[in-house]
This record gives sequence, C-alpha cells and structure tokens, in this order.
Amino acid sequence: MSTLTTLRGPARVVVRQHRWTLWIAGGLFLAAVIGLIAVALRASHVAEIFTASNCRVDGADGDRDCMQTARNYLDSMFEYRSLFDDVALFLTVLPVLFSAFIAGPVIARELESGTFKMSWTQSVSPAHWLTAKLAVPTVLLLAGTAVLSSVLHWAQSYADNPYPSEWYTPQIFAGTGVLPFASLLLGLCIGALTGLLVRRTVLALTVSTFVTGAVIIAFAYLRSGLWPPRTVTGKTLDVSPNIWWVETGDLTSSGERLTQTACSQSASEADRLQCLADHDITGHYLDYHPASHFWPIQLVETGILLALAALALALAFRVLRRRTG
Repeated sequence: MSTLTTLRGPARVVVRQHRWTLWIAGGLFLAAVIGLIAVALRASHVAEIFTASNCRVDGADGDRDCMQTARNYLDSMFEYRSLFDDVALFLTVLPVLFSAFIAGPVIARELESGTFKMSWTQSVSPAHWLTAKLAVPTVLLLAGTAVLSSVLHWAQSYADNPYPSEWYTPQIFAGTGVLPFASLLLGLCIGALTGLLVRRTVLALTVSTFVTGAVIIAFAYLRSGLWPPRTVTGKTLDVSPNIWWVETGDLTSSGERLTQTACSQSASEADRLQCLADHDITGHYLDYHPASHFWPIQLVETGILLALAALALALAFRVLRRRTG
C-alpha cells in the first residue's frame, strides 16, 4: 500500500504532462473500434444481400446481371478485408510508436531539460519516478490494445468473407493473440533503456524506433522456425487449406532435398522428365505449419519477447541507479 501511495503522486503528474497525447490516443482507439464495428456490420449486410440475390461468385450461372453483382460483392468484401488487415498492421507497428514515445517525450525530454530534478526532490526516488513514467501509459495502452484486438478478431469472423485473412501473414499473426501485448512491453522497455542511455529527445526517439522495429521485423522472418514444422512428401502433395508453407522442393531417391527450380526452366514436358531423371528426382516435399501451430508459435515468440523486455528493463533500472548513485 505504501508503494502504491508513493506512486500515486508521480502518476498524476505523468497524466497531466501528457494528457493531450493520452486524449488523442484514446480518441484514435475509440474511432478504430467504432470503425471496425461499422465495417463488420456493413460487410455482414453486403453478404446477406448477395446471398438473397441467388447469384454465385464464380459466375457459373451465366447471368450477366449476376456476374456484375458478384463482381461488386467480391470487390466490396476485398476492401473490407483490406481494412481489417490495415488495423492488424497498425497493431503490429504500435509497439514501435510506443517505444519512440517512451524514449523521447517521456524519458529523454525530462533528462535533457532537467525537470526530473524537481520530481526527485519531492520525496520521490528515481526508481519510483521511472516506474510511474512507465506504468501509466503502459496500463492505458495495454487496455486499449486488448479492446481493439478483441474487436478486430470479432469483426474478422462476423461476416462470411470470401477473402479470409490468413492467420500466418505477418500483420495478422503479430496483431492477434497475446503477441501484441508482449511486443508493447518490449517496446516499453527498449524505449526506457534508450531514453536513459541517450538522454536526448530526438536521438532517443530515433534509436528506439530503429531498435524496436528491427526486432519486430527480425521475428517476422524467424517466426517460422520457432516451432518444428510438419512435413509431407510424395509425388503429389495433398495438403489442407489454410496452412503456412515454409519450404517446398524436390526429393531424390536418396532423400536429398533440391530446390523446385532445378527442372522448372525446362522448355518442354520431355525436357522436364529428362531433367527429373538426370537429377534422380522421385518426389516432392513440403514443410508447413497447420493452423494448430498458431498458439505454440505465439507462446514461444511471446516468451522470447518478454525475456528480452525483462533484460532491457533490468538494464534500464541499473543505468538509473548508476547515474543517481
């Protein structure tokens, strides 16, 4: 209780200092939530109208009016899917923006201007000052992200869209599940450490943006290797839809893997068959992640990000103690 009481004053100061930023961020989150709900309801309405028209999306009925109706329906549903993907992309980029905000306006600006000294003379220790600086925006942003991510998941599944968002695309995977929260905490800790080390607003903002962005991009490339993929082999690859293709290629009789480009440039079918025989290719292979691997990969990546965040936060408090001790 005493710690909470000690933090209450600095927390109020943080809210007052950044109240306009917090109001703007809250307004943007609210607008995004309302927009998602409106788009989901509109998509459901468009789908119901198309179903009532008794037209088919493949145009197999041959009716010219139906073909135009189907085209308009598909165009509209693709736009709605693109809007959902844009919100997921925003959730993916949000940790980078948050890291820049923490490093620059929240931490480095006070160190650069010297206003932190007044806080430290008001019976507030440097550790409590830093905790309050980080806790207030983090709690608010995590709450907003939880609401926005939940509404996004609901909106994507509310209407039957012929263009579903694949679970393994970078923006969808990073914008759903528990990963957005781990990424935000990582951005928070990187921003705090950067602000304490650099102590210059613009430079700290730039460095934290670069570092956090680099980590997120790196995991987008490394994500497929965080969990062992399944493998299917054979002369023909019979796989289910909605899977994440990791790697595919040709197999020799000895089991050696070759890239599929080995015989893809053959001019004719006879040349291709001869190429297959020359390379001793007897089948194909595919490494893939099924949809059931979503949560294992999410949890592994979340654990790594949280470990990195804890390390960065520990270093931040260590830097703070050295500079004030």
